Amino acid sequence: MDKTSFFETEITATDGTPVRLVYDRESDILEIFFGKNKPGTGVELTEHIILRVDLQTRRPISVTVLHFSILTELTEYGPRSYALEKLNEVPEDLRELVLNVLNTTPVRQFLKITHFQVSPTEQIPVTYVESQPALNAA
Repeated sequence: MDKTSFFETEITATDGTPVRLVYDRESDILEIFFGKNKPGTGVELTEHIILRVDLQTRRPISVTVLHFSILTELTEYGPRSYALEKLNEVPEDLRELVLNVLNTTPVRQFLKITHFQVSPTEQIPVTYVESQPALNAA
């Protein structure tokens, strides 16, 4: 694979966490690593977004975004949003952990979480991917 198709940069999240962004232009994949990369449990959030967490520390390890440029395109109504439909396939305790991780820094600096109100008693969690100014040079 051509190394010129990769762009890598490091930034600091708003909570002080070191973050490494690795973008593969050719395959349009963004990987966001929080702190040191290590083994973890991967959870598919959507067909295009995967979160890896450390179950012991309950901290995020990374987020992988497939088709990054498409997922961050703005529409006439704002950012493209995606239902977290894959969360329905994981055990309830893991689902709660994932939702908690998604709603805390540093993850929420990159993935924004909201919900669609289906009815007065039913909500569907949705996300959108925040465009990354640090990747403008890519």
